[in-house]
Amino acid sequence: MATPRTFSISGNNESLHQRRESITAQDVGVLARVATVVAGEAAKATQTEGNMTLREGLRTYPAAMCWSILLSTCIVMEGFDIVLINSLVALPAFQLRFGEPVGDGTYQISAAWQSGLANGALVGEMLGLMLIGLVVERMGYKKTLIGSLGLITGFIFIVFFAQSLPMLLVGEILMGIPWGAFQTLTCTYAAEVCPVALRAYLTTYVNLCWVLGQFLSSGVLKGVSGETGPIGYKLPYALQWIWPVPLMIGIALAPESPWWLCRKGRFEEAKHSLQRLTSKGQGTVDHNETIAMMLYTDELEKASTAGVKYIDCFKGTNLRRTEIVCMVWAIQTLCGSAFIGYSTYFFEQAGLDVSSAFSMTLGVYGLGAVGTILSWFLMTKVGRRNIYLYGQVVLVCLLMIIGFLGIAPRTATGAQWAIGALLIIYTFVYDLTVGPVCYSLVAEMSSTRLRNKSVILARNFYNITGLIANILTPRMLNPQAWNFGAKAGFFWAGVGALCTVYTFFRVPEPKGRTYAEMDMLFEAKVSARKFKYTSVENFASTGSAEHRGSVEKQNVAMNEKS
Repeated sequence: MATPRTFSISGNNESLHQRRESITAQDVGVLARVATVVAGEAAKATQTEGNMTLREGLRTYPAAMCWSILLSTCIVMEGFDIVLINSLVALPAFQLRFGEPVGDGTYQISAAWQSGLANGALVGEMLGLMLIGLVVERMGYKKTLIGSLGLITGFIFIVFFAQSLPMLLVGEILMGIPWGAFQTLTCTYAAEVCPVALRAYLTTYVNLCWVLGQFLSSGVLKGVSGETGPIGYKLPYALQWIWPVPLMIGIALAPESPWWLCRKGRFEEAKHSLQRLTSKGQGTVDHNETIAMMLYTDELEKASTAGVKYIDCFKGTNLRRTEIVCMVWAIQTLCGSAFIGYSTYFFEQAGLDVSSAFSMTLGVYGLGAVGTILSWFLMTKVGRRNIYLYGQVVLVCLLMIIGFLGIAPRTATGAQWAIGALLIIYTFVYDLTVGPVCYSLVAEMSSTRLRNKSVILARNFYNITGLIANILTPRMLNPQAWNFGAKAGFFWAGVGALCTVYTFFRVPEPKGRTYAEMDMLFEAKVSARKFKYTSVENFASTGSAEHRGSVEKQNVAMNEKS
């Protein structure tokens, strides 16, 4: 083996005096098998990207930002339908068509069917996610998303023409399959086309799309809340046909992820994709150096774990990374966010009519959108880890207060109003902290070679916790079941407290790190609490002259530079 060559990248993040510890490539234990020219250019690209400010990122990567925003719009559909599933049961038209009489002249959907409908979509998502992990590595982001949009266009017909709850359940399961693509690929695409300076904003924008979908769904439900005929529940489903065709056209025109193209050895196409993602005439980014950084990162990860199968997510340092992304996404549910979807229920308990209750829910999601936007400014100041950690602390406190208010009798309208008000505050804090930051952490913690599969495993773990929450929450709140009411806040506060402890000890700070630096920090087994203060000072390669030649024959961009 040739003597390792090292290349300094000091100064690529915060000033070195702000770092209390440092690691070098030799501390990692594995070195990338690339040509020395590739390692050198990778170090230059890493320093350039690490030093890039937000303003420079916006000026250099405006196209990447626009394409990422376009693809993330797919999430709006999912956010729309998730609220639809949980809130349709409160509509008179839906209750009259699918419910059972309860003796006072009204109709109700049983708690079992409420759980079944919500969980049906999650089951479909879990199936879809596992399939997407296999498909996307073969076909790429664009073809996979376009195919998923085509499928959902057809599956909407099933729920629109559903004649019974079982038929509606089948439709929700099938619709969940393409949702699996939207849940993961929009986030990972944003992480792969954007530089470090923009990564946090565009990965967390996915949460804003969720909130937007929830807001639109609540608005539609308010509009049809007075309808008693079939249009009252058919129209919300039909409106989902608005999205797929425009999105399919836009995605067809979008550039493919350059990271995916590099993993496939299609370096010239990756360079062309980078050119489309950056502004013309910019002098900040050298495309050849950026391709070298992608190649170096890919080879570094190959040296650690050569495979790209699901089982490889549980080998070596990838086991730690997989554990973190799974827990980070599961915490979105375990912190008690299931309450948000049932805010309409508490407003009705407080004495509001159905239309006014949906109006209040609109306000809840509107405030959530504001929280997501404000989180962008917070992340630049305090980083992802601190926002995620202290956000959970506040949410646990709010849930405890809600639990104590639940002790009051349900006839105490003041207590019900207080619960509703606290849910509004809870939603704002959630969408300021845990909600959006989760997407950034999940996208950044995974290795680039296993990112799609790691994120899929994490999303499926989230769906499993969602299944459990969807079984427990309706029963906790339903007067005909466990009848906990707001006292369920105690349960979720306890679970949330455990999640807070986990976050403190296990979730690191990825702010300002390139993917190669993240790889080296994980390989060096740096503890989560020391990530922020550890400097990665150089890159190294084991590339011999023979290996350099083989790489340069594959990489047209590298040939041009050398």
